[in-house]
Amino acid sequence: MRRMGTEEWSGLVMLVVAVAVAAPGLFGAVDTEIPRAWWIVLFVLFMSALLTSVAGITRRWLPYAALGTTVVASTALVLTAPRMGMLPILLVLTAAVSVYVVPLAVGLVVVGVNTAVIALAAAATPRTPADIAVTVGFYLLIQLATVLSSVTLLREQRMRRELAEAHVDLRAASVLLSESARTAERLRISRELHDLIGHQLTVLTLELETARHLDGDPAREHVERANRVARDLLGDVRGTVGRLRTEPFDLEQALLRVAADLPGLDVSIDVSAAVAVDEEKSAAFVRAAQEIVTNTIRHADARELWITVTADGTYTVLDARDDGHGACDPVLGNGLRGLRERFQALGGQLVVDGADGFRVTARVPAT
Repeated sequence: MRRMGTEEWSGLVMLVVAVAVAAPGLFGAVDTEIPRAWWIVLFVLFMSALLTSVAGITRRWLPYAALGTTVVASTALVLTAPRMGMLPILLVLTAAVSVYVVPLAVGLVVVGVNTAVIALAAAATPRTPADIAVTVGFYLLIQLATVLSSVTLLREQRMRRELAEAHVDLRAASVLLSESARTAERLRISRELHDLIGHQLTVLTLELETARHLDGDPAREHVERANRVARDLLGDVRGTVGRLRTEPFDLEQALLRVAADLPGLDVSIDVSAAVAVDEEKSAAFVRAAQEIVTNTIRHADARELWITVTADGTYTVLDARDDGHGACDPVLGNGLRGLRERFQALGGQLVVDGADGFRVTARVPAT
């Protein structure tokens, strides 16, 4: 279940404030210029459009339509209930969420329209010009403050996402470079052991084999012992060289390093003990984790991401899913298309599903 973050809590507070300022009209404490039933319908329309405009829906036209409906509905609510005290707060909420959908310049236009509506509503009540000016100025300043605060928050969130994406990219590059360096060092050591010590022990074995055929029982006994020691040493060197060449890649630690310390996203990594992949396939899984984490930060609006790697004897499978809003018809970007081609080149496949959160499944034939 998705955990509630600060954005969800702020949205809940926004709903409470909206209902609170509209309560006199909803429950008949203050008369409205239109029948109360229609006014309630108008308020429900306003709330639905307000939530839709900031719900992160991927259809491009829907947030714009929802914001336009919010502006019209809030204007109608305030003009049809001019004596309802704090009701212009609905216009403040509309201005605050506008910058989540449209550029700042358009948001300032919304502030201007809202200010004109507040002036008309205030003029419809028995107030002095000074009271009207104070009311209009007060709500104008509140709108500007909320709009600018929202813009600042959005910029900070964008910068944090960009920083997190760069962090993931650098971590992945560091993991792959360090593993490549370790692999090169292991190969260098194994070659030196084989070329130097292994060669010398082979010569020693041949010399002892020749000496074994010489006369003299005491000498032959010592030669036999030396021959056994030399052969044992040669076997040990060969075993060491073999282990250096085939030392396994620690995939779990590599994935943990890629997904460590990400602000706003908790990543859980679970790699089965049965997983054993070579360097090329390990690099593919690391790149897959990198792309998945980056897309989750950039698009999914998720709080948690779960990545598991399992092996069933036929395939090694990486499965990643998040608790974000997903997408009914996900469109693969260059990163995911490149990953799909990488796994296909390894004889595997990559599948993307956005029906419930965002889920990526990548598999390669078992090593």
